[in-house]
Amino acid sequence: MKVIDAINNASSTLFTFELMPPLKGNSFTEIAETVERLTRYNPAYINITHHRAEVTVRERPDGFFEKQVVRKRAGTVSIAAAIKYKYGVEVVPHLVCGGYSRSEVEDMLIDFNFLGIDNMLALRGDPMPGEKYFAAAKDGYAHAIDLLRQAVDMNSGRYLDAGLKNVAPTNFCVGVAGYPEKHGEAPNFETDLLYLKEKVEAGAAYVVTQIFFDNQKYFDFVAACRKVGVNVPIIPGLKPLSGVRQLSILPQIFHIDLPAALVGEVKRCSTPQEVRDVGVAWCVAQCRELKAAGAPALHFYTMGKADNVEAIVKEVF
Repeated sequence: MKVIDAINNASSTLFTFELMPPLKGNSFTEIAETVERLTRYNPAYINITHHRAEVTVRERPDGFFEKQVVRKRAGTVSIAAAIKYKYGVEVVPHLVCGGYSRSEVEDMLIDFNFLGIDNMLALRGDPMPGEKYFAAAKDGYAHAIDLLRQAVDMNSGRYLDAGLKNVAPTNFCVGVAGYPEKHGEAPNFETDLLYLKEKVEAGAAYVVTQIFFDNQKYFDFVAACRKVGVNVPIIPGLKPLSGVRQLSILPQIFHIDLPAALVGEVKRCSTPQEVRDVGVAWCVAQCRELKAAGAPALHFYTMGKADNVEAIVKEVF
């Protein structure tokens, strides 16, 4: 089932969330525990993040150093299939540009298709650790819109090899990311909106936003999108603040502002649990306002942990 159909046909705000694959060497158990805890609240779908391979430097037994390519979090496709067929919940695996050629992207899309996975989120992804700027792989893509176009081409039966015969079209539903406070690399908010409009015109079915802690940022973003002709559903992305260090880390990583009222509440806390409680309460208030305003879904970035998200969902859904 295409998740856009669930979004468009819903009579009330949907609940969705995102998971990270475990670190290499860890088991599926932690993922399963999170899924089992949160599926009690009937998520419409579950996203699974995708992590590019990294180049690391390791010392050899002879004392010399060598570069090795390591993917620290593998298993996006298999985790998506396991969740879909074990728990009966639609899944949205992420597809990223970083580290993949066009043919490797096509092979991954073929895997999705054969597994009956019709949904995905197309993202450029982050630069390689240690690199200041994103660099496309050889014969790869530099922008999420190119991933989107490749999936849309396959929906029309167009593969990279134009000489293929008896080609069966795919049935992909592709979402893309939006940035209420502007993508960190965009020159300005207006240009960022035009990039998003291009993705929608290329076939994106819906938008899920980067995290924000001030709902007015989301409302203004939706209004700006509608003004330039972006009329697909725009799903707010939420993450409860869970630690004091996040006051400085989140603005650096996600290029967002934290409301002064939230910062003040956190700074008055004397224990980590008090900070988590403040983060949960703030997110509950966000969710209630977003639901009242008719947000199509609330999408939670869990970072693989269920406890604080579960506390929020209990109060909201």
